[in-house]
Amino acid sequence: MRTPRKIAVVAHQRKTLGGGLDELRRLITDEGVDELDWHEVPKSRKAPKQVRKALAGEPDLLIVWGGDGMVQRSLDALAGTKGGAKVPVGIIPAGTANLLATNLGIPHDLHEAVRIAFHGARHKLDLGILNGEHFAVMAGIGFDGAMIQDADGKLKDRLGKLSYVWTGLRHLDGPAPKAKIKVDGTSWFSDDASCVLVGNVSKVTGGIKAFDDAKPDDGWLDVGVATARNAADWARTMSRMAVGRSENSPFVHMTRARRIDVRLAEPLTYELDGGAREAVKRIRIDVAPAAVKVCVPEERIG
Repeated sequence: MRTPRKIAVVAHQRKTLGGGLDELRRLITDEGVDELDWHEVPKSRKAPKQVRKALAGEPDLLIVWGGDGMVQRSLDALAGTKGGAKVPVGIIPAGTANLLATNLGIPHDLHEAVRIAFHGARHKLDLGILNGEHFAVMAGIGFDGAMIQDADGKLKDRLGKLSYVWTGLRHLDGPAPKAKIKVDGTSWFSDDASCVLVGNVSKVTGGIKAFDDAKPDDGWLDVGVATARNAADWARTMSRMAVGRSENSPFVHMTRARRIDVRLAEPLTYELDGGAREAVKRIRIDVAPAAVKVCVPEERIG
């Protein structure tokens, strides 16, 4: 594989890793590139515009610096741009959880992440599409969405991964409205649900496997519904996830699908790859097979 000659970078200014963006620039130029197109954003929601601008220059490689929210918004823009799926993406995990990078085997190490971006394998990954927006890791509504919403912003900056634990404890006794769920057009679940989670990968925060068999390149999305209502129920559920298979919990229902339709009795907040969105009563999720190309370690393939 030839070394990419034209590199585009879209970076979140507030995220840090190693020696920061100055070191990233040095490591990229050390690769002997011909052209470097550099874009910085103060917030992840500003990334899509810069990604589309970078793609207009037809780069050989797009490097994204930031956390899961930054990566999600960048991949969403990439998948929604003509020809974007052909440009490989190098992920530099400079965020809090870095769930996509973790699931792909990209370490929280600047030098190694850059090496993988330039010299790793180029692998096509599926994405999920929720109400028109792509995600790479997971989407959740209910307990998961409320927890993410409270952990956003200053609290996550101050506490890091502990912010999810802190806010999660506050929502253990949250609402569990009636949910009606169809998978691939067939009725599958109709009962009270505290959380509906749809995953493209297996691991969540802390390395726990929420979906034991999920793979980001198999053309499927994994679906889980939690019916836990209190601290005791959630403790049993999380312990099963930590030491066994999630589906063995009496408070978890699981399947897989290419399309998921969820209708709730009351509006709840939903999240995409750790980014909170508005409260809704309905969501539709579809799989987009082989939607993007991502740089991964050679040993992750196969």
